[in-house]
Amino acid sequence: MLELLLALLATATVGILLIPLLRSSTAANTRFDGELGIYRDQLAEIERERAAGSLAETEAAAARTEVERRILAAGERATAASSAQPPSVLHKLLPPVLAIAIPLLALGIYLQLGHPGLPSAPFASGPRPPAQPQVDVARLVADARTRAEAQPDDADAQSALGEALTLEADGTVTEPALQAFNKALRLNPGDPRTLYYLGLHEAQSGDSAAALARWRDLLAKNPDAPFAPMLRAEIERVARSAGVDPGLPPAPSREQQEAMAKLSPAERQQAIRGMVEGLAERLKDNPQDRAGWLRLANAWKVLGENASAIDAYAHADALAPVDARQLADWAEVFVRQLKPGEPPSLPAVAVLERLEKAEPRNALALFYLGAASFASGDKPAAARRWKALLSLLPADAPIRDMLEQRIRETEAK
Repeated sequence: MLELLLALLATATVGILLIPLLRSSTAANTRFDGELGIYRDQLAEIERERAAGSLAETEAAAARTEVERRILAAGERATAASSAQPPSVLHKLLPPVLAIAIPLLALGIYLQLGHPGLPSAPFASGPRPPAQPQVDVARLVADARTRAEAQPDDADAQSALGEALTLEADGTVTEPALQAFNKALRLNPGDPRTLYYLGLHEAQSGDSAAALARWRDLLAKNPDAPFAPMLRAEIERVARSAGVDPGLPPAPSREQQEAMAKLSPAERQQAIRGMVEGLAERLKDNPQDRAGWLRLANAWKVLGENASAIDAYAHADALAPVDARQLADWAEVFVRQLKPGEPPSLPAVAVLERLEKAEPRNALALFYLGAASFASGDKPAAARRWKALLSLLPADAPIRDMLEQRIRETEAK
């Protein structure tokens, strides 16, 4: 009798839980509408600042391009979310019908055949079901090793080999994998996959502080990358294991995001500035937080506070030399301060020279170091850099005529 009562109770519970499946509802894509409203406000704000003269035309164009890119990305997400066809009546009714019918059928069979007092019987002997297909790790490692040997100077090939060897060792970064990652790092110091696994090796070796520093730096440079949520979770996991503060800014809650969406452009800008200033205040109490200085530099750069961004990059660089990508961002905020035709300052030249050494074909470094060389009277160096830049430009680049004119000036007697 008890078994019958429990079966009936379970059936009734399943029926109650399935009631929502019988109701049809359609939800409007309010998230996309909210995002679109924000981006429209941003475009309007950019246009107002451009018209008022507080934002240069080139900066306004760059800002509009970025906002339009985000609009397209939001539209693609909304389209993907709404592309599913509405379920048919059969598909809608079939799950609840089966969910109720199967327990009732099982109950009927049990009442006819069941014997609660009968001891359990062993499984019948016979062939086991086929195992689920597994990744052929040995083949993966062999392919990665073949590629790495064929392309010894390809950072991606070396990093892929290290990843395959780590997978072969059940997630442990072994010494052969570490050698592959170190080679990939020399070839491409900013490769996210390489940096992640090097941090994982440091964490597995007991150096949690080094792993967290490396990962926080990687997250600061790639805050919107697809791997950012996973990396953030890994930072928090290792920090918990080590009993230390992960050192990450709190992610905004959904309520905070919705509240931000309701603000006017001016209020939103003020709220963002307040958060950035709060980060700057926290760094005064923790000046050794290199990842925090990089986040602050990027935030000031986005807000157009070039002098503050330069100072934040300098603090981060003093703790550990920044990489080529960060050097490019640092140099960009330097040159933003220049008036038309004005050569870069000595601190800017120092950063640009480091950038040129890291990336000899960097267009920003070639152009402005050429201008610095020309201003100092070193016309051969200016001509060399500008000719190198000219060889990188497409035939229809608007800057070609101006660059060719400057090269003629370096060669004029």
